[in-house]
Amino acid sequence: MTSSLNSAIPWRYFIWDLGGTLLDNYENSTQAFVETLAEYGSTEPHDSVYAALRVSTDHAIETFAPDVPGFLERYRELESPHLVEPILFAGALEVLSAIVTAGGANYLVSHRDNQVLDILRIAGIAQYFAEVVTKDSGFARKPDPAAFDYLIDKYHLDRALTVTIGDRPIDVDAGQAAHIATIYFDPQPAPLNATCTIKSLTDLLA
Repeated sequence: MTSSLNSAIPWRYFIWDLGGTLLDNYENSTQAFVETLAEYGSTEPHDSVYAALRVSTDHAIETFAPDVPGFLERYRELESPHLVEPILFAGALEVLSAIVTAGGANYLVSHRDNQVLDILRIAGIAQYFAEVVTKDSGFARKPDPAAFDYLIDKYHLDRALTVTIGDRPIDVDAGQAAHIATIYFDPQPAPLNATCTIKSLTDLLA
């Protein structure tokens, strides 16, 4: 049975985050981060690292390894094997497909490098994206709206019909800076000044 978008959703163009939004990766990322800390002789509680990564990778590094040269690169090396078999959140494929079927379009902005392209292909969702912006594209990181503005300008997107969806405050901040609507995705949502909040991607389906 083909899924369709919830009729209450007014947007046509969706700018997605990847990790924690489409990809359920926080547990694996936390394990890799803790392993990296251990290599550098540091021990931190799992739950503290998990919470910091939910804010952003930069925040976690600033919190636990602010003056460790090469930490990010080593962390990415240890995290990479976990991404070989990406796990999608329930409803991810159905929502992406429903957006395209309804005449809309999906875009992705990620802080990861072009490995993202392989992740999307392995997960079976690459075909649903009109463009994928990665770290290698050269834009400033969120919450800077530069990557969003690039997509909006390139594809002549109506900002009133464009929304970004992510699981961290920086995703909401970037969307607001780009003057577009925002969807905050969190299974246990905290108060946040987003246009709307969802607990599951399936909330976007009819």
